Amino acid sequence: MKFTFVTLFESLVRPYFEDSILGRAKKEKLISVDFLNPRNFSVDKHKKVDDYMVGGGAGLLMTCQPIDDTLKFLLKNKPNPHTIFLVPAGKKFTQNDARRLAKKEHICLVCGRYEGIDERIIEKYADEIFCIGDFVMTGGELGALCISDAISRNIVGVLGNNESLEVESFEGNLLEAPSFTKPSDYKGSGVVSAFLKGDHAKIRALKNNMAFLKTRFFRPDLYRKFEPPTKEKI
Repeated sequence: MKFTFVTLFESLVRPYFEDSILGRAKKEKLISVDFLNPRNFSVDKHKKVDDYMVGGGAGLLMTCQPIDDTLKFLLKNKPNPHTIFLVPAGKKFTQNDARRLAKKEHICLVCGRYEGIDERIIEKYADEIFCIGDFVMTGGELGALCISDAISRNIVGVLGNNESLEVESFEGNLLEAPSFTKPSDYKGSGVVSAFLKGDHAKIRALKNNMAFLKTRFFRPDLYRKFEPPTKEKI
């Protein structure tokens, strides 16, 4: 998988891929990352990439020409990237999207700044538009990192144990069951006793039930989509 970030601030994105799981995936060539800066494509003598909005309004908007030429260059030299813009109007990014997009060979993530990107560029180039939440940030880089991280985890070989994907939150649209580590008793606070008895079938059933209960409490919007699993005493 290749990720291309169209961003004015490469230094905000690059370090995230240098350590931990994604750093290892990059070293093993399971993913690769490159960057295109629209400022390098600006024909303005001062390399401006923003201007005031037509019709007025507070703040500045990223203009057409630099991003247009950036994406033309990308399409010419690295064909068929799946181009994603991060904008408030986009659909909410989900785990299902991460799994689906992990099958792509090349994804381009366009990171806006200032008051956003001229709408004509989005209409011309976007294969998909996403939003990661109903809040406003100073730029699209963090959102792009969230999306690329979620996608990368679903690429075969990126996680040390691919079975861990099967029990993570939002797999099957349920939250992950509560997890515990040793010691089984910490300052008087214990864990579910059945977890200590080695009956793996019962542990699986308990975890399924606990995942459902956790989803019902924290995410009733997801809970309403499902029937309860087989009841087990906890």
